[in-house]
Amino acid sequence: MKTVLIVEDEKMIRQGIKTMVQRSGVPVEVIIECSNGKMALEVLKEQKVDVMFTDIRMPQMDGIELVKQMQSCEHVPLTVAISGYDDFSYAVEMLRKGVREYLLKPIERERIKEILEELNREIESQQAAEEDNKKMGYQQIKHLMLSDELTEDELGAIERAYADFFYAGDYRICCQNTCKRERFDRKYMMETIEEQDIFIVPQEHMEHFLENEMANGSVGISGIHQGIRQLRRAYCEALAMRKEAFCINREKMLYGEENTHVPKKLIEDAKMLLTPEAVAQRVQLLGTERTEELTKSMNHLFFAVKNGRILPEEFENCIQEFLNDVEKTYKNLFELPKSAEKSIRNIWCAGCLNEYEERLMEFVLHLHEKINTQYDNSKNTQKMRLAVEYIDEHYADDLNMAVVSNHISMNYSLFSYSFKQYTGQNFVNYLKDIRMGKAKQLLAETDLKIIEISQKVGYDNEKHFMKLFKNAYGVSPTEYRKNMQR
Repeated sequence: MKTVLIVEDEKMIRQGIKTMVQRSGVPVEVIIECSNGKMALEVLKEQKVDVMFTDIRMPQMDGIELVKQMQSCEHVPLTVAISGYDDFSYAVEMLRKGVREYLLKPIERERIKEILEELNREIESQQAAEEDNKKMGYQQIKHLMLSDELTEDELGAIERAYADFFYAGDYRICCQNTCKRERFDRKYMMETIEEQDIFIVPQEHMEHFLENEMANGSVGISGIHQGIRQLRRAYCEALAMRKEAFCINREKMLYGEENTHVPKKLIEDAKMLLTPEAVAQRVQLLGTERTEELTKSMNHLFFAVKNGRILPEEFENCIQEFLNDVEKTYKNLFELPKSAEKSIRNIWCAGCLNEYEERLMEFVLHLHEKINTQYDNSKNTQKMRLAVEYIDEHYADDLNMAVVSNHISMNYSLFSYSFKQYTGQNFVNYLKDIRMGKAKQLLAETDLKIIEISQKVGYDNEKHFMKLFKNAYGVSPTEYRKNMQR
């Protein structure tokens, strides 16, 4: 159990009970002492108490009145009454108010031990039941979000069973790709559905949630909803917004938020990129000497998606058709670990379209390399050396992959693939590691302000730099500097 409250006006007796509790063998995290019922009632209003030992005869508020008034508290503790008077009427009065045990002074240590063990078993059993009920509630909520064919009777049954477990006020659903979370605030309900992390967040906590709980990536946010019945609609809104934000590389998108208007002519032209003929052409370009044409064709497709000319569902269907044709045509070379195949097949498990484009082009060019025997490894390695040297010299500049690939005269997509092969990291993470390493050095060896260090390692936005630093090392730049000074 977590908390035990001891209410007794005589200090020696109170401390004696505390010692018995501590030596009982039952694990207790916190023991609180109060000298009267009035003080104890204030404690019960402020925090959850698992077990309370209370005397009956006390000044200001006696034990009987304390037990009576605490019934209105949010959490009512399991209570043991203690009295120096062998008066059955007191016992009856206390037991009517829900007191679990009635002890006479002087108190025996063994009796305290027995009572605590019994109450602890009850608390643990109740906690296990609550946890099971919560898990069942999560499963029902997941079922409700995924099913659009629930009958009125099924909806009513779920609502009656889990209404107390669910939020009473306004909420939104936030949807993001699944990422490994060491922790998240348990006051938000969270489920993983179809490679998406789904959070149900009270409206009043949205700002704090988006700032502190969401990882890097595109987030879809539903409109405001109430009650269990609206979960399905909220989930569909959040998922649709997640896909839209993903495709146009937006950090977040709120349901009802208008996207940039795209002229009809551009949308019609983009449909030519989705035809079976266009897909087949991309497949046939694999393994030829027309690498530029292959990457150009893929780039046109991604460009159209990023600019809202192709819908998320159309893009997904086009990619799946392309991968299926590649597998049929080059089945002997189409070898991917299951984890890698999953990251290619499931578009939405990436953080945003840029991230997915990098994954897909890495796969496409890797397969292209296997097929095309004229690929010059030694020349490519030399170019990667030049790229790494350039990054090490210019990390503090406004640097991106396009700048470096142009510097060494290499196609953007081919550079992305080759760079990862050479360094073991993608470009963004490699540059970030270089900058973070330089930042650590400046924090440890200079008295420069954080904003000055941020700018010296290539970040104009001080808050963005601080967030990246803490994500990388688990402490803020200021905390890191203090640790190094110690």
